[in-house]
Amino acid sequence: MRVNKKYSCLPAEEKGIHIINIRAIEDIGYDQHESTLLNSLSKNPDADCKYGLYFRDGKRKVDYILVYHYKKSSAGRTLTRRVHHNDSSARSTKQDQPLPGKGVQLEMGESEPHVDYHEDDKRFRREEYEGNLVEAGLELERDEDTKIHGVGFVKIHAPWNVLCREAEFLKLKMPTKKMYQINQTHGLLKKINSVIQKITEPIQPKVAEHKPQTVKRLSYPFSREKQHLFDLSDRDSFFDSKTRSTIVYEILKRTTCTKAKYSMGITSLLANGVYSAAYPLHDGDYEGENVEPNDRKLLCEEWASYGVFYKYQPIDLVRKYFGEKIGLYFAWLGVYTQMLIPASIVGIIVFLYGCATVDENIPSMEMCDQRNNITMCPLCDRTCSYWKMSSACATARASHLFDNPATVFFSVFMALWAATFMEHWKRKQMRLNYRWDLTGFEEEEDHPRAEYEAKVLEKSLRKEHKHKETDKEKLTWKDRFPAYFTNFVGIIFMVGLTFAIVFGVIIYRISTAAALAISSTPSGRSSVRVTVTATAVIINLVVIIILDEVYGCIARWLTQIEVPKTDKNFEERLIFKAFLLKFVNAYTPIFYVAFFKGRFVGRPGDYVYIFHSFRMEECAPGGCLMELCIQLSIIMLGKQLIQNNLFEIGIPKMKKFIRYMKLKRRRSLDHEEHMKKKQRYEVDYNLEPFAGLTPEYMEMIIQFGFVTLFVASFPLAPLFALLNNIIEIRLDAKKFVTELRRPVAVRAKDIGIWYNILRGIGKLAVIINAFVISFTSDFIPRLVYLYMYSENGTMHGFVNHTLSSFNVSDFQAGTAPNDPMDLGYEVQICRYKDYREPPWSENKYDISKDFWAVLAARLAFVIVFQNLVMFMSDFVDWIIPDIPKDISQQIHKEKVLMVEVFMREEQGKLQMLETWKDKDKKKGENCNNHSPRLSRSHSGSLSSCHSYPLDV
Repeated sequence: MRVNKKYSCLPAEEKGIHIINIRAIEDIGYDQHESTLLNSLSKNPDADCKYGLYFRDGKRKVDYILVYHYKKSSAGRTLTRRVHHNDSSARSTKQDQPLPGKGVQLEMGESEPHVDYHEDDKRFRREEYEGNLVEAGLELERDEDTKIHGVGFVKIHAPWNVLCREAEFLKLKMPTKKMYQINQTHGLLKKINSVIQKITEPIQPKVAEHKPQTVKRLSYPFSREKQHLFDLSDRDSFFDSKTRSTIVYEILKRTTCTKAKYSMGITSLLANGVYSAAYPLHDGDYEGENVEPNDRKLLCEEWASYGVFYKYQPIDLVRKYFGEKIGLYFAWLGVYTQMLIPASIVGIIVFLYGCATVDENIPSMEMCDQRNNITMCPLCDRTCSYWKMSSACATARASHLFDNPATVFFSVFMALWAATFMEHWKRKQMRLNYRWDLTGFEEEEDHPRAEYEAKVLEKSLRKEHKHKETDKEKLTWKDRFPAYFTNFVGIIFMVGLTFAIVFGVIIYRISTAAALAISSTPSGRSSVRVTVTATAVIINLVVIIILDEVYGCIARWLTQIEVPKTDKNFEERLIFKAFLLKFVNAYTPIFYVAFFKGRFVGRPGDYVYIFHSFRMEECAPGGCLMELCIQLSIIMLGKQLIQNNLFEIGIPKMKKFIRYMKLKRRRSLDHEEHMKKKQRYEVDYNLEPFAGLTPEYMEMIIQFGFVTLFVASFPLAPLFALLNNIIEIRLDAKKFVTELRRPVAVRAKDIGIWYNILRGIGKLAVIINAFVISFTSDFIPRLVYLYMYSENGTMHGFVNHTLSSFNVSDFQAGTAPNDPMDLGYEVQICRYKDYREPPWSENKYDISKDFWAVLAARLAFVIVFQNLVMFMSDFVDWIIPDIPKDISQQIHKEKVLMVEVFMREEQGKLQMLETWKDKDKKKGENCNNHSPRLSRSHSGSLSSCHSYPLDV
C-alpha cells in the first residue's frame, strides 16, 4: 500500500514526486525485474484517465489535441515529460518544467550534440502559443511518453467559465428549462401516422435521438447573465463533446503567436509545421471487449454497418457527434437515395415496356427481315465491302429497348422528379433547422486563412521598405491578377486537353474499325462495331478516372494561388473549379456520341475526312442512341464501382497499412512500451485526417448528372444510382466513424453552393433531354413519317423512307470497295441513312425536302418540350411551400413562448423592486420615529437605511 501511495500518479506534484522521476530512477539504477515489480504494484495511471480521454487527474476531459514532432536524444531513451498547465501552475510558468535530479543532467549532457535552430524556433513558437492559450483560460497537459517516438501531444481542456464565455460569443443556442408541447396531428392523419410508424418500426435505428418527440425544450442563445434560464443541473453534459471541441477550435483560431509574425491561429502554425496535427478526440473505442457505451460505438452499430443498410439513418445522432455540416450531408444523401426509389421503379417499367414491345416494333422487324434485301454502302474506304442491313438486326432490336415512346414520358417524369426532389430537400432542411435550433442562424465571416495573412504581410513589408505609410493592407484584384490569369489559362488548357483526348479516342475508333474490317472472317466483320464501341468506352473510362484525380489536384493548386481570404471563399472557389473540370471530363465523351457522332459524315462519294485519311464515323442503322446507352452505362457504373467504392475502401486501407508499417519500424523493442495500451489520442493520430466534404458531394453531384442529363437514353440509370447509394451511405459512415479523425463540428443551415449546382443541373437536364429525344433518337422522324408520309397510318416503310440511294459508279477514285462481289452479286445501288435526292434526280445527292421537314419538327419539339417541362417544374416549385406549415407554426410558437418567459422575468423583477421599496418606506418610518438626538447621532445609520435598495 505504501508503494501504491508513493507512486500514484495523480496529482504528482501533491505527492512530492514528479512522474519524470520514476523513469529517471529506472534509467539510472533499477534493473528490468525490479522495474516490472514496481510497475505491477503501482496504480495504472492510464486507467484513471480512461486511456487519454481525460487529463492525468481523471477529472478534466480532453477537448482537443495538438500534435508536434520533436527530435529525441540519440543516446538511449529520452526522459518522459508530462507537464501540466492549469490555473495554479501554468500562469507562473509557460514553459516545460525543469526535470529534477539526475534526469536533467542526463538530458543536458547527452541530449543533442548540435544546435538545430529550426527546431528551436518551432519550440519557441509552441511555448509562446501555448502560453497564450493558457492566458485565454484553457488548461494544457503535455505528453511525450507515447508509443509513437518523436511525437508529442498537448491535451487541451476548456473549463466551465471558458465554455460559458465562448458560448455567449458564438451565440450558441442552448436548451432552457422551459419545455413545450409539439403540435400533434389529429383525427385521420394521426391514425395514418401511427400505422406508418408501426410499419416502419423494423427499419428505424435503435437510438434515443431518432424516436419521435412530443415535447421540446425552448432554446435561446447562451448568456452568462441569464444562466438561470438554462438547465445547469449537470454541467458536465450541458456542453457536449461536439460543442466543447468547437469552442476550443475557435479559441485556437484566434489566438495569436507574435513569433510567427503573421500567424492568426492554429492554421498558420499547422501550415508552417510548428504543429503537425490538431483534432478533437473520438468518444472511445467502437469495437472490442468491455468497451464502455459511447456515441461512436452506437453509430458504428446502428449506422456504419452494412447489416443495417435497410434502416433509416440516425441523423440526429450523426449531427450530435459530427456537427451540423456533416449531418446535413448525410441527410441530403438520404433524401436523394429515397427519392431515387420511385425514379428507379418508373425506369424499370419503361425498360420492361421496351422489352415487351420489341417484337411488335415495325422498324426493327423491317431491318431484321432478310427478304427486304437492302444493300448498304461500305462503312470505310477500299477495305470495307457492301453489307446487308439485316446483319444489324441485333443492334436495331436492342435500340428499341431505350428508343421507344415511353422514354419521352420518362424524360418528362425525371424533369419533374428533379424539381420535386429539390423542393422536398428544402422542406427537409427546414425541419432539420428547427430540430437542431438553427432557425435565425447566420454565418459570420471566418478568420482569414494563414496564406492570406502571409501574402498581406509580404505586401505590407514591401511598402514599409519603400517608406510608405501603410494602413491595414488587403489584397486587391491587381495583386491577384497573375493568379486569375493563370487560372483562366489553366482551365482553358485542361478543357482543351479533355477535348484532345476525346478526339484521340475518335481517331482510335476510326482506325480500329478500318483495321478490323480487313479481317477475312465474317464473324470478325459483324462484330466490328461492338468491339470498337466497347474498347473505346473502356479507354474513356480509364482516362476519366485518371484525369479526375489530376484535375482535383490542379483545381486545388489554382485555388491556392488565388489566396482566398477565408475558408468559405476557398471552398466555394475550389468547388467551382473542380466541378467545372470534372463535369467536362466526365460528360465530353457522352456529348460527342449524343450530338456530334454521325452528324458530319458527308455522303458516299463525298465523305468528310480527318487528316485526309480517316473517314468520320457514322451511327448504326438503328441510330446512335444504343451506343449512347452503352457509353453512359459503362462510364457511370465504372466510376461508381472503381472510383467511388474501390478507391474509397482501398486507398484509406493502404494508407493506414503504410502508416502502421512505418510506426512498426520506428517502434522500440522495449517490452514495456510494446505491451502498454495506446492512449486515445495516439490511436486517433494514426487515423486519416478529415479532408472535407467536397469529394463526397462531388461524386454524388456527378452521379446526379448521369441520372438526369441523359436519362432518355438510359432509363435504368436511377436504379444503378440507388444500388450504389445504398452502399455509399454505409461506406461513408464507416469511413467517418472508423477510418477518419473526428472532424471539428461546423454549424451550417444548408448545403451551400451545392444546392445551386443541383438546380443548374436540373435545368440543364431539361434542355439536354429535349435534344437527345429530338436529334439522337428516331422519335421525331417516326412521328413525321407516321403523320405526313405513311400511306396506311402505320410505320410500314419507315426504314426505306429514312434511307437514300447511291450509284456505286459515283465513288471517288480509290474509295470503292476492293471486293465488290463480296455479297455474291454485283451491286449497282447501295443505300445510306440520310435524307437526300436519289441519283436519278436532277439535283442528285442534294438535301431533300424531307430533311427540312424533320429538322423543323425537331426544333419545334425542343422548344415545346423545354418550355412545357420548365413550366411544370416551376409550377411544382411554386405549389410546394419551402417551409412546412407545422414547422412555421412551431417557430412562431417558440417566439411567443420566449416573449412570455422574458415578460414573466420582467414582472418578477418589478415585483421585487416594489417589495424593496415597501421595505424601504417602512424602515424610513421606523427611523423617523427615533428622537432627534438619536437621529443626529446616528445619521450614518439613517443614510444606510435609505441606501439599502441601491446596495441590493
